[in-house]
Parts: sequence; C-alpha cells; structure tokens
Amino acid sequence: MGEKTHILVIDDEKNYLLVLQTLLEDEGYTVTAMNDPETALAFLNESEVDVVVTDMKMPRVSGQDVLKRVKKDWPHIPVLIMTAFGSIESAVDLMKYGAFDYITKPFSNDELLLSIHNAAELAAAHRQYRILQKSMEDQYARRRIVGDSKAARDIQIMVERAAPSRSSVLITGEPGVGKELVARAIHFSGPRKDKPFVSVNCKAFNPGVLENELFGSEKESPSGGVAMRRGRVEQANEGTLFLDEAADLSPETQAKLLRVLQDKKFERVGGSEELDADIRIIAATNKDLAAMVAEGTFRDDLYYRLKVVQIPIPPLRERREDIPLLVAHFIEKILSENELKSKTFGSAALNYLCGYEWPGNIRQLENVVESCMVLAPGDVIDADDLPPEIRDEDSQFKSAVDLLPVRLDLADTLEKIEAAVIRRALVRADLVQVKAAEYLGISKSLLQYKLKKYGITGH
Repeated sequence: MGEKTHILVIDDEKNYLLVLQTLLEDEGYTVTAMNDPETALAFLNESEVDVVVTDMKMPRVSGQDVLKRVKKDWPHIPVLIMTAFGSIESAVDLMKYGAFDYITKPFSNDELLLSIHNAAELAAAHRQYRILQKSMEDQYARRRIVGDSKAARDIQIMVERAAPSRSSVLITGEPGVGKELVARAIHFSGPRKDKPFVSVNCKAFNPGVLENELFGSEKESPSGGVAMRRGRVEQANEGTLFLDEAADLSPETQAKLLRVLQDKKFERVGGSEELDADIRIIAATNKDLAAMVAEGTFRDDLYYRLKVVQIPIPPLRERREDIPLLVAHFIEKILSENELKSKTFGSAALNYLCGYEWPGNIRQLENVVESCMVLAPGDVIDADDLPPEIRDEDSQFKSAVDLLPVRLDLADTLEKIEAAVIRRALVRADLVQVKAAEYLGISKSLLQYKLKKYGITGH
C-alpha cells in the first residue's frame, strides 16, 4: 500500500496513550497521540486523519462530545470509543450517535487491533470512494473520442493499445485539442478503470506549492503532533495520475517524479518515511519537450520515462471532417446539462464552422456551440447567429496568419494557405466543384488541377 492509516488517539491518561501508541505503531499505523480532546479536535482541522480512537470519560470534553463533533464535521472518519465504565445502554447510545465500535477497558490487544483494522478498511474505502466520485464525474461523456477522420481513428487505436499496460504515456498537442479526454479514455479503458483518476495542472501552482500538491506534506502542527496531508500521488494509489502542462515541472519536482517512475517510491514534503507509489502516469504538454531537453530545461531521463508511449493529437483544423460530428456531440451534451430548447445548425452556419481555423481547437468549438445554443433566437442556428470572428473573412485570415511561426519557408507556406483556402471553398460549396470554383474565381479545370496537386478529396 502507498498509504498508511493515520490514527488519532485521545486519552487523558498518559500511560494509556503511550501503550496505545506503541501497540499501533508496531502494527504499522501512523499514530498521533493527544491527551487534550480540545487540542485533538483542532488538530483534525490541520491534518488528514483516518480513524479516531477516544476515551469516553475525560474532563471538560467527553468522548461522546468528540464523537458528535467528528460525525458533524468529518462524517467519513470512523470513531472508536474506549471506556472503563461500559454498559449496554451507553453502548447503544454511542452507536446511535454514529460510533464505529465500543471497547471496554481493560481490553485485549487482539480485540482492539481487530476493531481498528476494520475501521481502517472502512476509512480507506470512504477515501477511495470520494476520489473516485470526483474523478468519474461525467465519465462516459468525457471519455468519448468523437470523430470519424483518420486522425480520430488513429487516436482511438493508440488508446486501445495503450490502455491495458501500465506504461507511461505522453500526450502532445496544442491547447484545447482534448489531451485530458484522451488520458481519461486510456484510464477508463484499462485495468485501473475502477481506481482513481487524479488530475493536476502543473502550470496552476508555483513550484513549492506543486511539490506539496503532488507528494503531500508533513509538518509540526500548532496543536501538537505532525499535521499530514496526502498529495495527488497518494490519492491516485492503484490508479492513474494525469500531469497536465508537464513541461512546467520545476527541476526539483522533476527529480522527485523520476524516482516515482523508476522506483515507485516517494516521500511527503517534510517527511522522512518512504512510501510506495503504485500509479500509472499520463503526462500532457503543448510544448516541445525534446527541444527543452536539448536546451537543458527538462531532464532527459524523465522525458524518456514519460514518453514510453507517445500520442500526438492534431489540431482541429487538420481534422475538419470531424467538426459536424463534434457539433452534434456538443449539442447533445449541452441539452443534457441545461434546460434549453433543442436547436440545430443550418448548412450555412455549419459550413462556416468547417471553414474556420479554430486557434482554440475543440475547446473553442464547444464554447461557440454553447453560445449559439443559448443566444440564437430560432430553432435553426444560421450564419448570422455565429460570433463575428467565425463569419468574418478578414478575422479568419488574420487568425490563421497569427498561428504561423515567425520563421518559415514562404513558398511552402503559400502552398499550404492555397490548399486550406481551396478546402474551405469546397466545404462551403457542399463539395460541388463548380460552385467552389466560382467562390475562388477560377475555372473548374484549374480547380481540379489544384485538387490533384494538393491531394484534396472530400472535406
């Protein structure tokens, strides 16, 4: 197991505390022992605790008070009550308030350890359920790779081949192409599908915070004891850790992640205990990691560990034939999530969508579809209902030019632009070559020559 159960023991008798702490630590548990229940309750706000074991009769705050507070603020934590003043009536009352078990002092070690073992298993199940519940939100809608283009089929084939293994996967592509969707498809198609899928955006945290976020932390608590937080690596135990924007990992974090990949081991920040990491790592980036390795800004050994399987995702402008299917998918998704009237895109509007360059890729397309579903007055969305940048020729041309690199081969670039313009004209002409030639102001025979030259067929 990559996780060790953290038990908080509360007893005003220090001798009992010492005995319990020694007994439980010998069994491999992490134990925080406190003789003041008020301090212990404050500690629960600062640290992740799996099981609480508390004495019943204590000054000022009783075990029953502790039980009520834990069940109110941390209902997922099992609470075991110990008392030297046991009775059937009090046991029934405590169970009514949600106690996991009721143990009478003096107790046998076997009895106590069995009860704590059962409580620890329940806590682990609760923890995994919460992580799974979060990771599986909209699972079936989000894991679907929509499209019938060769690019979409190739991605699906790579997902199917990668899913059964535990090999690391590196997904590359521009922002908005659906890298997390592909990562989820790999996870939910593989043997770890019933385990957590835990995602972290490496760009969203500064380096120090990201290290804590990934590996968890241990530090001295103002309430006494050591406050512990589990990181994403620990939360993903037996499942998948998805590292988005992996190029933004700091050198220090890269070194720690390499150890996870090589040795399946890690330590919490501030801790000294070595923990197991039974996880599969899927990373994603829109940057050129190979170039970063050459520049010395990304570790070559980590790069090769991450790209055991590499899945490149092309931009939407290179798989335009998928746009009508994606639009239909987003309409269905938006209708299921909102109380909106069903609408469809007219052929003119759909042609504009198919001809646009989509610098924001699939994410931008989904936002445009949702905007039209909300704002278009009629049941059919027409070209006039589209955002100006979609239907404005100058804006479309400028957005395409802005995507070009500063250094390029002019002749090659002009040919690519000509091919893109011809392809868009064909789409808007519903693949009727005579009409497309009219749009372009050229003869049909010249258009056919250009189609052959650029290998353009269909969309």
